Amino acid sequence: MANEKQNQQQIQIEVPADQMQGNYANLAVITHGPNDFFLDMILMAPNTPKARVQSRIIMTPENAKQLLIALNENIRKYEQTFGEITQRKPAGNPQIMDFPLPKGQA
Repeated sequence: MANEKQNQQQIQIEVPADQMQGNYANLAVITHGPNDFFLDMILMAPNTPKARVQSRIIMTPENAKQLLIALNENIRKYEQTFGEITQRKPAGNPQIMDFPLPKGQA
């Protein structure tokens, strides 16, 4: 275990100033071929027939599986702290993650 920690490299991650705010997405479309996974993060506005891809992430199948494991672990930690995340039943294509839009307040 100690050797494992010694072999791990410290990675310094820098977020460029123009990316610091991030991109909001409320819809994700995941597609794949034999060598790559494509994650299209989309902003879908209410009552609008078009949606715009905010970011496209392309990764290897191995990296996609590592992302799945990391998301599962982080969701587990989140739910331990804040409670269970409830989900709506997916309508239509299970390949598309339809995130609920936040309710507007006037």
